[in-house]
Amino acid sequence: MSAVEDRLAELGLSVPDVAPPVAAYVPAVRDGRRVYTSGQLPMVSGQLVQTGKVGDGHGLVPAEDAKALAQTCALNAIAAVKSLIGDLDKVERVVKVVGFVASDPSFTGQPGVINGASELLGKAFGDAGIHARSAVGVSVLPLDAPVEVEIIVAVRD
Repeated sequence: MSAVEDRLAELGLSVPDVAPPVAAYVPAVRDGRRVYTSGQLPMVSGQLVQTGKVGDGHGLVPAEDAKALAQTCALNAIAAVKSLIGDLDKVERVVKVVGFVASDPSFTGQPGVINGASELLGKAFGDAGIHARSAVGVSVLPLDAPVEVEIIVAVRD
C-alpha cells in the first residue's frame, strides 16, 4: 500500500474500484507526465449516492452534504489515477481540480462545496495535493448528480 493510501486509511477511507463510465469515455487518460481524469460523480459501489440541486431549502441538497459528496468524487478521481499508474506515490503534484455543483439559482457557495475535494486531496497527498482550482455552478449534471469533480495530476515515471 502507498503512503497516500495509508493517509487515506487514517481518515477511515480506502481507494475504491474505479467507477464505471456512464457514457462513451474512459475514467482517465495519461499523456506523458500528466493524468487527466474524466468528471467523477459521487458514486459508491456503482450507485449514485444522492441526486438533486445544491442549496438552502426544502428538497435541496444542503451544502455540507454536497461537500461530503465532493470528497467522494475526489476519492473516485484518485481511483481513476491509480488505475493508470498503479502506485499513488508516483503522484508528484495535484495540478488542477475542476468542480461542478448543480446549483439552485440562489446558491453561491460552490467554493465551499468543492472544498470537500480539495481538502481530501491535501490530506491524501500532503503538500503535493495543493492545487489550482475552479468551482463552477451549473444547472444540471449527469444522472442529476449534485457534484462532479475532475483532476489533473503530474506523475513521475
